[in-house]
Amino acid sequence: MQTLILAVLLFAVMIFPHELGHFLAARAVGVQVNEFSFGMGPALWKKEKNGTLYAVRLLPIGGYCAMEGENEDSGHEGSFSSKTAGQKFLVLVAGACMNLLICIMLFMLVFCVNGMTTTTVSKTEAGKPAYTAGIQAGDKITEINQKKVSSWENIGIIVQAQKGKTVSVTVDRSGKQKSFSITPVKSQGRYLIGIEPVLSHNPGRAFVRSIRATGYAGAFMYKTLGQLITGKAGMKDVSGPVGIVTAVHKTVSYGFTYFLTFTAFISLNLAIVNLLPLPALDGGRILFLLIRKIGGKHITDSMEGSVHLIGFALLMALTIVVTWHDITRLF
Repeated sequence: MQTLILAVLLFAVMIFPHELGHFLAARAVGVQVNEFSFGMGPALWKKEKNGTLYAVRLLPIGGYCAMEGENEDSGHEGSFSSKTAGQKFLVLVAGACMNLLICIMLFMLVFCVNGMTTTTVSKTEAGKPAYTAGIQAGDKITEINQKKVSSWENIGIIVQAQKGKTVSVTVDRSGKQKSFSITPVKSQGRYLIGIEPVLSHNPGRAFVRSIRATGYAGAFMYKTLGQLITGKAGMKDVSGPVGIVTAVHKTVSYGFTYFLTFTAFISLNLAIVNLLPLPALDGGRILFLLIRKIGGKHITDSMEGSVHLIGFALLMALTIVVTWHDITRLF
């Protein structure tokens, strides 16, 4: 039951902000939104207000922001088709921007909860080299072998590079610089000096780090997409709704922050995939927008709508295939 609830929460975090982004941008540029819906299938709840039908539907695996004139010619003054290229672009890209923002905020929450390592020592292990040399809790490590230390990870990298040789560690202790000669010891294949860091839970620092983490995750996802295109990765490396629910079950067993991290990755993945220049995706619509702006005057809204409809059908077929693979992996 816990897995099911968290899976629904994950889909909500993926879909609702995405469609909300389209909705808010559409309203901002004067596009008539006919329906704003969370979920697919029969409506569990619906209400009409200011010409927009708001609905919550049975299956929490989708959602949509249906705009007037989105896929066909429309004479309505508030239709999507009547807006400028810049206004259309804003509406189309807003969904992915919201997913990107959700990813950053989730990473930030994880960093705030778990804490981030600093270069300040929280404790030294009795009997280990740092303790014997005289390093104390509260010391801020500033240099190792005259090399500036900017992060806790930096300390580990420099120590490992010395391969057990004695290192000179400079610390800031209550505003005074002190240096110590420490010889690392080898434990489980790594060289250690026996110190633990103070953890920071500062929101500002977490925000900066979350942007970096989002950048690293995005680069990894683009690399994976490249492998899918070149054939270096296959269907076994792709998951659909069933695969996501299975992954939720696994991540929850490690702890709630693992689930939040996984959700952040999924949200970023949705942003990236949605901006791919393929029919039915926002990226495909943006591509058509550019083509028609540059010289595609003979392409009508209805013609573009037909291409996106075909693309949507192919996307649904791919989802079915991926889901089948997810199910076969379970058994």
